[in-house]
Amino acid sequence: MKTIHLGAAGPRIGRLGLGLMGISAFYAGAREDDEGGVRTIHRALELGVNFLDTAEIYGPYVNEELLGRALAGRRGDAIVATKFGTIRHTDGDRPGLDGSAANVRLSVEGSLRRLRTDYIDLYYQHRMDPDTPVEETAGALAELVQEGKIRGYGLSEAGVETIRRAHAVHPVTAVQTEYSLWSRDPEAELLPVLRELGIGFVPYSPLGRGFLTGAIRSVDDLRDDDFRKTNPRFVEGALEQNLRIVEVVEEVAAEAEATPAQVALAWLLAQGDDIAPIPGTRRVERLEENVGADALTLTEAQLGRLGALDAPVGDRYADMTPLGR
Repeated sequence: MKTIHLGAAGPRIGRLGLGLMGISAFYAGAREDDEGGVRTIHRALELGVNFLDTAEIYGPYVNEELLGRALAGRRGDAIVATKFGTIRHTDGDRPGLDGSAANVRLSVEGSLRRLRTDYIDLYYQHRMDPDTPVEETAGALAELVQEGKIRGYGLSEAGVETIRRAHAVHPVTAVQTEYSLWSRDPEAELLPVLRELGIGFVPYSPLGRGFLTGAIRSVDDLRDDDFRKTNPRFVEGALEQNLRIVEVVEEVAAEAEATPAQVALAWLLAQGDDIAPIPGTRRVERLEENVGADALTLTEAQLGRLGALDAPVGDRYADMTPLGR
């Protein structure tokens, strides 16, 4: 696995990470095979996929606990990222946005305990709190860096001005948002700002929530307990139109003698050596398939065809204020 630095001052990581959310939350089958999830984490470390992404809201809490169990005796092999800010520990542990300094303190102690560690490599604010100035949140996170409880902090789904304001208080290590062949929004403003400031970029859902793999051809392919069942890009009508994107990915995959997932990830990796996608899976075989993208080099013509794809039909989320990812 090739490695990159996550931002100007961040850790060195495998350029493909592993998103752990689906083991415990939101997707059909979550929590049905925790031991399989542990095996996938262990195999990831063997393959050089050492950047592991979780959050306290995944479960909630159980995904962090699972990662802590999986890393028992091997904490030094992993770069652990987790997230806070969507549970109000200052108000009875209720769901809700809270970036206050008091909530930062309560959140990190819970995550450290569940992860069975005394430090977190990358601690993200999961969603921005409109009622708390980001300067307050960044200041609290800077104190945690000084105390050694976290080694760096990040922001998830933050706007460029918010990123600049936080970065002025204490350097931001990385920003996480959705980016893939069917979510290209970061290219216009976000990526240029991150590169200007030396901040790493972590795309989540780099396989379009599984759609770019070609495995989902109809809304009937999704179980009723899968949140994608009501996602605007997967609902009946939109999904059928969006299959045109998958068809091009599949054509390139056939040419490259690769899978559609590998092509989608290889395209993303080709967008810069400061990008560290975190495709999620709970299955070892899918992990191994994704890692194959590390060795896949697409031709300029293939990259051009993929880059010219039209935008998908439908918003990324029903209300555009997601708390899950």
